[in-house]
Amino acid sequence: MKYRNDSGINDNRAEKRVLPFTDNRQPDNIYPMLRIRNLKCFYGQIMAVKGITLSVKEGEIIALIGANGSGKSTLMASVSGLLPTWTGEILFEGKNLKGMDPPAVVKSGISLVPEGRLIFPPMSVYDNLVLGAYTRLRKKAREDVQQAMETVTALFPILKERFSQPAGTLSGGEQQMLAIGRSLMARPRLLLLDEPSMGLAPLVVEKIMDVLELLRSQGLTILLVEQNARAALTIADRGYVFETGSVVLEGSADELLADTNVKRAYLGKDYEEFDDENR
Repeated sequence: MKYRNDSGINDNRAEKRVLPFTDNRQPDNIYPMLRIRNLKCFYGQIMAVKGITLSVKEGEIIALIGANGSGKSTLMASVSGLLPTWTGEILFEGKNLKGMDPPAVVKSGISLVPEGRLIFPPMSVYDNLVLGAYTRLRKKAREDVQQAMETVTALFPILKERFSQPAGTLSGGEQQMLAIGRSLMARPRLLLLDEPSMGLAPLVVEKIMDVLELLRSQGLTILLVEQNARAALTIADRGYVFETGSVVLEGSADELLADTNVKRAYLGKDYEEFDDENR
């Protein structure tokens, strides 16, 4: 994918800057950064996730694809501390996340870009971004926060132009940039994104995926939940396919893109069309 200069995303300045939410370590590809084992998640008596096991290595983009209600967002809520009613094991850099609330999860190095963006519409773009760094502001790391702000606005220069503008007046694509930028302000080592393409035009989706590739190239690890399977698998290293709370298929992104069942269910064409194309 190519980066475009008319998108509100400035790849040139961002590429020259070492992102402050990474530390230039060489990725540890032996032990997973995130390891989930036999995860079961509950809403009351209903089990929404049924014994899922998966892993994310440092420096990877991992795509979770599947239909609505398949358990993808529930898994993300469990990892981020928003859903405490789960059993099993969630380890981040060897540390068990059980019992940790969302601020503690953020402090540990995980940040979530939630489904639907969930920005604060009446507040300015600047204030929305500052809120993303609230755990760092408590430590009085203002210089560090300022560095993060400079890097986020280098990545998304349109946000700097809109600093004083109420966030609710941004376009859908700009709001998604704001939601991503707000999460990056926390200096995560693992970024969770829940349906970042939802409600966006195809060209904007492509631009958002370009940004995720750029972030990965700068050392950020990404766990991506996406119904747009083609877009997600195009940039991912590996993927997991969810159905009714379980993982039914996993593999490299190339393997999943080539899988007949994935094509039929998630890539927007019927089997016969693919069969005709490949003859």
